Amino acid sequence: MALDWTKCAAVESVPGKVSGAWVFRGTRLPVATIFENLEDGLSIEEIMEQFDVTREQVTAVLDFAARSLEAPIRR
Repeated sequence: MALDWTKCAAVESVPGKVSGAWVFRGTRLPVATIFENLEDGLSIEEIMEQFDVTREQVTAVLDFAARSLEAPIRR
């Protein structure tokens, strides 16, 4: 399932910038990089240090993804 990142203020997609991939606003760091590195076992602190992003940026992306994936409760 692909997320609709258009409503996440922390990211942008610019044609010609990283092939139009969703990146952290004002950077060339693809959003997917955060998820790949978390999957590989890096902590948020390690990601912040390695990729020069702020806790606020990472948290905004993770919060947006979590809210987007929440399924409505069926009764």
